[in-house]
Amino acid sequence: MLDYPFFRNALLGIVIISVVAGIIGTYIVTRRQVFIAGGITHTCFGGLGLGYFLGWNPVATAALFAVGGALGVDALAARRVRRDSAIAVIWAVGMALGILFVFLSSGFVPELNAFLFGSVLSITKSDLLIFAALSAVLLLFYALFYSRIVAVSFDEDFSRTRRLPVKFITISMSVLTALGIVLTIRMIGVMLLVSLVSLPQMAAENFTRRYTPMMTLSILFSLIAGVGGLIIAYFIDVPASATIVLLLALLYLLTLLRR
Repeated sequence: MLDYPFFRNALLGIVIISVVAGIIGTYIVTRRQVFIAGGITHTCFGGLGLGYFLGWNPVATAALFAVGGALGVDALAARRVRRDSAIAVIWAVGMALGILFVFLSSGFVPELNAFLFGSVLSITKSDLLIFAALSAVLLLFYALFYSRIVAVSFDEDFSRTRRLPVKFITISMSVLTALGIVLTIRMIGVMLLVSLVSLPQMAAENFTRRYTPMMTLSILFSLIAGVGGLIIAYFIDVPASATIVLLLALLYLLTLLRR
């Protein structure tokens, strides 16, 4: 398997993305905002459609839509709109715009399936560099503000009374979450991405409720399912993204039985 460059790229991409998804997923799970990932993911579809319509890089336009959607949810929540309602708004608008732009695009859009259902074997060296850059930024941000991130994750109101930079942490993590989701779409697809930032964390919660061990276990479970799913998909010739998600679900069920 390792004789093929595309397989080596996919394997390295899974390792990097597992770290990013483990960190981001722990943040949104502890904040009880799992479906923000679904909202941002489906908002990205609008950006993908716009990119194809204008002939621009669809990943760049998807990133703009993702960041805009994440900040939009925070802005609506600040105006006392329920967060789940705000997510529903950006979810619906993003999907509607995506469908509209894809319909208006000239000709068939073959690359769209890769974003909808995932295509981990299509990861290139340039993608790996972008993944690595985001990972470095995310790890640096956590190194600088880790205790504040943990405090905001568990109790935003209490953090505000302690005069912690709640708004700065929330906005920064929203942007990093949006960017991480955009990059992860290439591997797992729009339809299945929510599982990558929720199932490993749910499995980790069956062992611990502390932030650092939960994040570490999430990364470990993501790596096990990611690498295992890629190898299984290679041998039996099935989509790697679906295999990875099914392995994550199996890991969660096993940890649930253990609990």
